[in-house]
Amino acid sequence: MTRANNDFTAALKQIMDNGIGVPVILLMLLMMLILPLPPILLDLLFTFNISLSLLVLLSAIYALRPLDFGVFPTVLLIATLLRLALNIASTRVVLLNGHSGADAAGEVIQAFGEVVIGGNYAVGIVVFSILIIINFVVVTKGAGRISEVSARFTLDAMPGKQMAIDADMSSGIITQEEAKLRREEVAQESSFYGSMDGASKFVRGDAIAGILILFINMIGGMCIGVFQHRMQWIDALEVYALLTIGDGLVAQIPGLLLSIAAAIMVTRVSRSEDMRQQIISQVIDNPKALGVSSAVLAGLGLIPGMPHLAFLGLSAAVGAGAYYMAERRKKVEKVNELAVSQEVVSQTQKTAAEVKELGWDDVPVVDVIGLEIGFKLIPLVDKNQSGELMVRIKGVRKKLSQELGFLIPTIHIKDNLDLGPNNYKITVLGVTVGESIIYPEKDLAINPGQVFGEMQGIKTQDPAFGLSAVWIDKNQKEQSQTLGYTVVDSSTVLATHLSQVLQKQAYQLVGHEEVQKLLEKLGKSAPKLIEDLVPKLMPLGTIVKVLHNLLSEGVPIRDMRTIAETLAEHGQKIQDPGILTVATRIALGPLIVQQINGFAQELPVITLHPSLEQILHKSIQNGGDDGMVIEPGLSEKLSKALKKSAEQQETEGNPSVLVVSGAIRTALSRFLKNLIPGLAVLSYQEVPDDKHIRIVSTIGDI
Repeated sequence: MTRANNDFTAALKQIMDNGIGVPVILLMLLMMLILPLPPILLDLLFTFNISLSLLVLLSAIYALRPLDFGVFPTVLLIATLLRLALNIASTRVVLLNGHSGADAAGEVIQAFGEVVIGGNYAVGIVVFSILIIINFVVVTKGAGRISEVSARFTLDAMPGKQMAIDADMSSGIITQEEAKLRREEVAQESSFYGSMDGASKFVRGDAIAGILILFINMIGGMCIGVFQHRMQWIDALEVYALLTIGDGLVAQIPGLLLSIAAAIMVTRVSRSEDMRQQIISQVIDNPKALGVSSAVLAGLGLIPGMPHLAFLGLSAAVGAGAYYMAERRKKVEKVNELAVSQEVVSQTQKTAAEVKELGWDDVPVVDVIGLEIGFKLIPLVDKNQSGELMVRIKGVRKKLSQELGFLIPTIHIKDNLDLGPNNYKITVLGVTVGESIIYPEKDLAINPGQVFGEMQGIKTQDPAFGLSAVWIDKNQKEQSQTLGYTVVDSSTVLATHLSQVLQKQAYQLVGHEEVQKLLEKLGKSAPKLIEDLVPKLMPLGTIVKVLHNLLSEGVPIRDMRTIAETLAEHGQKIQDPGILTVATRIALGPLIVQQINGFAQELPVITLHPSLEQILHKSIQNGGDDGMVIEPGLSEKLSKALKKSAEQQETEGNPSVLVVSGAIRTALSRFLKNLIPGLAVLSYQEVPDDKHIRIVSTIGDI
């Protein structure tokens, strides 16, 4: 029988490999419903059905994540249809040939009828009823409820997950291809749990069908045996009851296995561990829990009348396991402590051996970009502890380099014991430009502006954008996304903060070396331009100052050709970096406006009344080299009016842009930079001719 079943399985695999497996299976199911099958073929199919159920159950157990077995709902449907078709085929054989004896429907049904329940149909009815109750009331009902809830929460959490993916991609943490894969995974997760919600109904219906088939077969078989084959009632009951119960057990045991597999799939937590690893790490690997369990078992074993051998023996086994786990933890801790002490001793010896006369090598070089972290954040940058921060920082550098137009310097990361355990700070040229607190074991739930409830946790603010947020446990992620929060991990929080800080401090990252590299790169495609520009027309330091000015105002320097041509054009008469910056901004006007308003043909702007511009122009003249000197009352009224107009623009979904004359643009932009951070100040000359200006408000008599 085993050899025949192996041959049957091999033949089925060959059919599946040829690409005609599904049509052949459907044709087989149709034949089983219509044509009578010989007992030997029934034995093969029943054995295959049990093997398939075991294979599906083991695949569910060893799958690392539910999505790794995403075809499970389809397999469950096919297995259910196969089992129902076998029920119909076996019913036909039992009713046609049942009067001839217990082996009329094959050896498998006979074995389950005689061996499994001892040939006693009363015992068989009880066993079958218990299996139905376990399958229908316990496993199937619970799994169905979990599938329904999981499908609903997964669907509700999709918008938050999509926002988190978009945030990661915009901050350079992931590439567009990685974002596409993560979006596909979110869609697959939603489709999987939705399918599981429907597939649980198959299992429920199959359990109900098993009950009905049992009674139909038993009553129909007795009637056929008595009225057609002239059997005695008691003989007919014994023969047909044994055959029917054997048939039911053969069908219900695979059904129970598939129900258990479905329950395992919907109760699994999406982690890259199989069920065995999760149980060991979360249940067994706990000496305290094992020790308490051993003590309870020992107490029960000492009660008079209890089976002392069973309870005390199991207590000793569990206690031995607790002792083994405790000793194992102690050894691991000792090994870690020894490694740390050896490292300290080695460092001390190395320091002692290096005691020598001080030299220039002992003077530390200030890092262009530095990231200092507390000791609890070290796992984030340790690849051996699955730290993802290094990869994300590389993504931030790549994205900013592409956007700003120059290579962002390497970010030097080091631990700082003077910081709090969860603190970090970002430095540029030795000056702290950003700092915050993160919790590696938690996720940050950010309020994007509208949520449908509050989350319990450590309330804080997103360090990058200043939004209200709360640090939550990782198992609260789906709940937070359902309420409308955008949930990101600690590495993403730090990487996004780093990206925002470096964008603001980009002008400090460009020095003579970087500018020389940019000119050398441009010289490969325009050698004559670079040859005439540096050092014939102007020194390298002037170009560095112009690029500093552009970056400090948020203008990228990707278009070095246009910048160099503008400097070459004006360099014969002008050497002042401020005036050269104004000319360069005018040349880069299309890029600046596109960065602010995209490809829209219309640019909504705020303007100043000519009389007010005249006042500001006089303020600049009076200020001299110190910039704009405005009377305090006028300064306050101007900033309030501009802030109100800018907020109105943002409320309508438009960028906040102020357009003024070129004579006051630079000084006014510098004056408003910190007062209204989101306001872009342009001159009329910087707006391209193909853009239509729409004045939405004019700041006049204030």
